[in-house]
Amino acid sequence: MQTPFQKYVSHPIQGVVAHILFFLIAFIPFDQASAIGGWIGRKIGPFLSVHKLALDNLEKAFPQKTSDEIQEIALGVWDNVGRTLFEIPHVPKINIYDQPERFEVVNGHIVDQLREDGVCGIFFSGHMANWEFLSYAGAQRTPPLPLGMIYRAPDNPWVADIFDKRKPSGCEMIPKGAKGAKMALNTLKDGGHLAILADQKMNDGISVPFFGRDAMTAPAMAQFALKFNCPIVPCRIERIEKTKFRLTFYEPMEIKDTGNRQQDIATIMKDVNGYLEEWISEQPEQWLWLHHRWPRA
Repeated sequence: MQTPFQKYVSHPIQGVVAHILFFLIAFIPFDQASAIGGWIGRKIGPFLSVHKLALDNLEKAFPQKTSDEIQEIALGVWDNVGRTLFEIPHVPKINIYDQPERFEVVNGHIVDQLREDGVCGIFFSGHMANWEFLSYAGAQRTPPLPLGMIYRAPDNPWVADIFDKRKPSGCEMIPKGAKGAKMALNTLKDGGHLAILADQKMNDGISVPFFGRDAMTAPAMAQFALKFNCPIVPCRIERIEKTKFRLTFYEPMEIKDTGNRQQDIATIMKDVNGYLEEWISEQPEQWLWLHHRWPRA
């Protein structure tokens, strides 16, 4: 719920500024825009209050690392965040299959298999590297595999259309919440496919281990997979070097339906978190450590 001040003052101002920046950054060449964003992130990020949260998260996730190592990772996080923000205005203009020198797609045939198998399916990943490119790996295949992209709608309605500009052709933006759940359900009923970033906290989710601590995790992906007997495909994006990326699709997860629905859901989500934890551990500077993934206590 917006306050009157937000509705008539702060949100409109923020929206205008966001649209102007989006427009201006789009005119800067991709590599230069990314470099500028990384520089701004490294210079400003460590002075923001959320930096303390990132350090706390990193220290708890990697207790074996020294303070200097934690600080270095956190600086890398800000570099990646800055780069990603300044790359976003360019995302809709890029076809990743036309730029093999910038994008390496590993196991793209798995996308083709899901498109041709005659059943619905789910792709999942996390907020790593520039996660905005993930859905393009499916939507820009030949022939394409359109996706229903589940996302958190912005609190500020003045920036909502920026999300629409970022979606690949043929894809649908599905907001989290009751309305989005119905849209996602209908997408799967119609034989469609969903793209889910599975690493965000959900207060009314289920408790699943993540870096040695219980984390509230959305169970919808597992519920959908069991309901429709459809595949769940892990997909990972890595920032290999500044503005070069690798997108990897993995074989569908093994889903066991034992008849104990609650336990099966917990097992699936534990495996999902296991994939994410492994990827993040290999490149911790490329994950978004800037949010309350675990209970604050």
